[in-house]
Amino acid sequence: MTKLTHYYKPMLASPGGDPFDDEDWIYEIKWDGYRAIAECKGTAIKLYSRNGLPFNEKFKRVVKALGKVKHEAVLDGEVVWLDKKGNPSFQKLQQYEDNPDGNLLYYVFDLLFLDGKDIRHLPLLDRKSLLKKLLSAVKDPAIKYNDHVVKTGTAFFMAATKKKLEGVIAKKAGGEYATGVRSKEWLKIKNRTSMEAVIAGYTAPQNSRKHFGSLVLGEYVGDKLTYLGHTGTGFDEKTLQELWKKMQPLVTTQSPFATKVRVNMPVTWLKPKLVAEIFYAELTDERILRHSAFKGLRIDKKLSDVKKTTTKSSEANNSKDNLVKADGHNVTLTNLSKLYWPKEKITKGDLIAYYDTMAQYILPHLKDRPLSLKRNPNGILDEGFYHKDAGEHAPAWVKKYDVQSESNDKMINYIVCNNKATLLYIANLGSIEINPWNSTTKKIEHPSYMIIDIDPADKNTFNQVVETALVVKKILDKAGVECYCKTSGATGLHIYIPMANKYTYKQARKFGQIVAALTVEELPKITSIERSLKKRGQKIYVDFLQNSKGQTLASAYSVRPKKGATVSTPLLWKEVKKGLHPSQFTIFNIEQRVKKMGDLFAEVLTNKSFNLQKALKNLTD
Repeated sequence: MTKLTHYYKPMLASPGGDPFDDEDWIYEIKWDGYRAIAECKGTAIKLYSRNGLPFNEKFKRVVKALGKVKHEAVLDGEVVWLDKKGNPSFQKLQQYEDNPDGNLLYYVFDLLFLDGKDIRHLPLLDRKSLLKKLLSAVKDPAIKYNDHVVKTGTAFFMAATKKKLEGVIAKKAGGEYATGVRSKEWLKIKNRTSMEAVIAGYTAPQNSRKHFGSLVLGEYVGDKLTYLGHTGTGFDEKTLQELWKKMQPLVTTQSPFATKVRVNMPVTWLKPKLVAEIFYAELTDERILRHSAFKGLRIDKKLSDVKKTTTKSSEANNSKDNLVKADGHNVTLTNLSKLYWPKEKITKGDLIAYYDTMAQYILPHLKDRPLSLKRNPNGILDEGFYHKDAGEHAPAWVKKYDVQSESNDKMINYIVCNNKATLLYIANLGSIEINPWNSTTKKIEHPSYMIIDIDPADKNTFNQVVETALVVKKILDKAGVECYCKTSGATGLHIYIPMANKYTYKQARKFGQIVAALTVEELPKITSIERSLKKRGQKIYVDFLQNSKGQTLASAYSVRPKKGATVSTPLLWKEVKKGLHPSQFTIFNIEQRVKKMGDLFAEVLTNKSFNLQKALKNLTD
């Protein structure tokens, strides 16, 4: 596609952070499409991208409609594909000829020239007033005036979020049009974060997938391409095929990255020519995309656009970095004043301080165990995500353990936390909750303990949870088995039976099933071993399936991303009684409790008395 020799570069928006209300600002929908400038002179229409790539052939329907504009004008807007319900799709826009059930539209939000006059110096609302009048005479549904609201940006953003739109653009109502400038007077406030990335290579497909598995991604820092991570989701069969075809002429034997990057599978390297837009949940401190998904190719973006950028929020993060030393290692702690629990005013720094203080108590329960991290880098109001392969980009001094995933034929690089430095590192990742395996790397197939997870439905009371736990305790007492109880830190209770790595996961799970079934036999009205919530209804789930390799629960002394900053807390059995509730134990009172009572879960790791044959015999006598 040949670039135009003359074209107008559009005004660009800066990253805007959180939504806000301001009477001097207006707010528009941020459409998920191609930014496009239109030069209209009767039937002589030029439609092109922000970088001057012609769109006339690609979007003939829009060009035809623009021919109905009655005046000579230069317009700025977004070409969008909408389904019958009015939902935009960037992927279907790229293939819109194959999607006849949708509508190809050009949403116009600004006017640069009118009848040969340059009006870019006029206030935005004046330009939009002229634009609205101009487009009212265009009797074609493919051309739409992009309307706005004034002042109420927060409510407008929430409405856009409910409709699953990409976000909103906030604009200074009195601002001029700054051609080719990324201005602070236009701010993009996104519902779902995305960024451009260079496609540097791809991995082979696995199982039934065709063409390729994941894209290997990068960005430019200066003139050097640096690794951003990879993404293997967001593709349909057509996208996989078309993208694979586009990549084949770019195949090379040389990695385009400036330094060697670590990937889990062999990579087919590409010359860095293609730019993709990628959805992601988080960009880590190491600048690695987490929970990323392919959104689409950006034919309208240049490689030079894919540069490392520093947003206002990341500048704030850097200004608050602290370098601490632990176990002989330097650990960088970032953004310590960020609110993780907004209502309670509890910060990321408070979370890290808790783990720092409690390190001597929690580390024995994490030692030598692969960890699944529940990360909430934006605080508890964000859903967050579980992160297993966190070792992939951890510092060299962090211990790792590789496990072959059976589900997607991938090597998962788990973090193993054996010291305070690693604990602080994973807390700084926003890992509010830390979930260790039941077994250690020394005996990975043989769990240290068996667990009964007492998990209530919404309408169960915590007194019913307590009643269930006491029945489990009674059954285990009959079996002659020592057991220990802790709060989940959320809504349930966890009962641990030390097994001293003497039995397999299968044996532990079978014994757990017997205990769970006997519990339900005694409490049939309020408990069930049916896993499906739909099938069991409003009953407590007596879960024995946690006793499987790779299944995890929150560690003793782990914080949970719940209101109040609750902690999964070991209990004395005499405390397991009516009136108990997990909300009683938070990051603010656990240290004092443990100093007074000691680690009530220490024996879970040291008790070797469990004998499976004797326990089964005792239960059947």
